[in-house]
Amino acid sequence: MVSTDTQIATLGGGCFWCLEPIFAALNGVEQVVAGYSGGDGAATYEEVCRGTTGHAEVVQITFDPAVIRYADLLRIFFTVHNPTTLNRQGADVGTQYRSVIFYHSEAQHQTAQAVKQEIESEGIWSNPLVTEITPFKAFYPAEDYHQGYFARNPDQGYCRLVIAPKVAKFRQKYAQQLKT
Repeated sequence: MVSTDTQIATLGGGCFWCLEPIFAALNGVEQVVAGYSGGDGAATYEEVCRGTTGHAEVVQITFDPAVIRYADLLRIFFTVHNPTTLNRQGADVGTQYRSVIFYHSEAQHQTAQAVKQEIESEGIWSNPLVTEITPFKAFYPAEDYHQGYFARNPDQGYCRLVIAPKVAKFRQKYAQQLKT
């Protein structure tokens, strides 16, 4: 059940299959939906994969800011994917895999700019951050088979080799912030 005091964050950091289980595990996150944003109009997964729609694979996160702040979601976001590779995450290449924050308000815009600068100042990454910070226009949920993909397909090759190690590293680093 989604409470009435929630906010929305829309983030793209490569494959949405990798981001969804991470954000879904956080205390204060009420819902995570895999989908597409940044392009014009609805599109299918196959169209987005061709890299011609302008969309990025994203997760749309419904969260309770009284439990987890937007800035904290962004700090996690900047550590669970590589925000220094332009239009690429590992073997996934194309604009649909870009690192992007779609802000929903001026407050989110300011917070995104500040957290990005904070992460750059901390020197967590040796290369400059290429994460786009852009206004949110629309979100298109991905097809049903993408929702909860990792949870439903843990033995699938990509899940075992790519997603599971990311999730394990995340769970160890952010154990204090996980749902019980």
